Amino acid sequence: MPLIPEEPQIHESAQGPRATPASGRTAPTPRPVPGPRPAAPSRPGRPGPVRPAPPVQRAPRDAAVAKPGQPGPAASTAPAPATAAPQIQLIPASPEGALDAAEEAVDLLLDSGRSPGEVLVITTGEQHPWATHELSFGEASYWAQHDAGDDVFYADASTLSRAAVRPVVVVAVNGGPDTAAAGALPLALGRAGALLIVCGDPQRINSVLGAGV
Repeated sequence: MPLIPEEPQIHESAQGPRATPASGRTAPTPRPVPGPRPAAPSRPGRPGPVRPAPPVQRAPRDAAVAKPGQPGPAASTAPAPATAAPQIQLIPASPEGALDAAEEAVDLLLDSGRSPGEVLVITTGEQHPWATHELSFGEASYWAQHDAGDDVFYADASTLSRAAVRPVVVVAVNGGPDTAAAGALPLALGRAGALLIVCGDPQRINSVLGAGV
């Protein structure tokens, strides 16, 4: 089902200006709703305290034993609780303004109380300057910062399969072939724990997504 651009909001209780496609950055980029904040997951490598197993309940000696052919106690058939799907927000922007729109979205998320380590930013075209700078020191150092999970991480769409799940994923459709966006958006949705924000041309995004999301 095609995405319909939402009217972005400054925060959860007040609406911001209506979203208009960015063209050369002549108008302020609309800002997204921060979205729900899930409980912070435990960091990798730091499992929580292990609770001891409860004692085994043994039946008393004089308890009635079901005879063959008699039905035993009914087993619970309650379904497991379903995991809520992440929200999807679309911020209209031109390819030239998509990265700026993503930066403004990140600023708003941090201002609303999100931790920097909860945010992952993906680019489909030119890499974010931070990623270019950090990669100059080698991929090992670059991905070590990703694994630390204590700051906003910027990655190229081609490396998205290596990225871990974070509560918020921001995708800047800032160029590149349509196949880059078509492959990155479903993966980004799978990496978003609570909120996926896509910054780009709505017509192009809907054309590459189709009914995939």
